[in-house]
Amino acid sequence: MINYFVIWKSYSLGDERDMKSKIRVMQSADSADVIAMMRVFYSSPAVLSNGSEEIFSNDVKNCVNGNPYLEGYIMEDSDNIQGYAMIAKSFSTEFGKPCIWIEDLYIKEEYRGLGLGNLFMEFITTEYEDCIFRLEVEEENERAMKLYKKCGFAVLPYMEMKK
Repeated sequence: MINYFVIWKSYSLGDERDMKSKIRVMQSADSADVIAMMRVFYSSPAVLSNGSEEIFSNDVKNCVNGNPYLEGYIMEDSDNIQGYAMIAKSFSTEFGKPCIWIEDLYIKEEYRGLGLGNLFMEFITTEYEDCIFRLEVEEENERAMKLYKKCGFAVLPYMEMKK
């Protein structure tokens, strides 16, 4: 796992201020902010499940405590957390290589459309070069679908199941 990795990218909010964003590994100090974003994300139409405080807390705890299967990342500028992402690691026998599941990718409303989703996709696919990447997305989430297709993702022709 990366201890600290920063990607800076400049963007404009349309008003002459130059902003820079970075991606870094989630830390314990981020817990309250991430859980607040998870509440918003999991109550939106972008996610099928509503989650729970116990699940949110457990997810963040596993991201920051060295779980070998789960990693968390923070997107931020010099002043504000802009979003978060979580990935899960597995192995795909279908593709014969490690698999990175992009479990959560959430950008706060005021930072959407500035390229942060694309920045995260560039970061994670560079960090895990020889892997297959998978994610789930609600069909109605057109903005996310557009991003994922732009980043090379394609819809799989089969259904997933869970127990």
